[in-house]
Amino acid sequence: MERTLSLIKPDGVEKNLIGEVIKRFQDHDIKIVAMKMLHLNRKQAEGFYAVHREKPFFNSLTDFMTSGPIVALVLEGDRVIELNRKLMGATDYTKAEEGTIRRDFASSIEQNVVHGSDAPETAAFEIGYFFNSFEIVG
Repeated sequence: MERTLSLIKPDGVEKNLIGEVIKRFQDHDIKIVAMKMLHLNRKQAEGFYAVHREKPFFNSLTDFMTSGPIVALVLEGDRVIELNRKLMGATDYTKAEEGTIRRDFASSIEQNVVHGSDAPETAAFEIGYFFNSFEIVG
């Protein structure tokens, strides 16, 4: 079984989409093995997105990610990284497939409701950023 991190971003929380996002995971046999709601401060957001520090969108992204609470989840399942990315849809919601989370609920490239790890190495880092081993069930 593979694990990945998913975040429901501040816009998803604000739009009351937590249950809808979770339902979409569960409808595709994705198991949630950890979950918490938190409000990132600037230092936490900058640490999480450090890989993007030199990109022009870094400041607006960290501003957005500190604008309200998020929900962090650890997902588990067969090929869950790939499946989660398919369920999320393209980062640019206008290019995302019909029926994906981003196509259905995003309002901009940045405010696109969800984040998901893109590779096993990224997933390991991102899961460890938000969760310790005692917080993950299974």
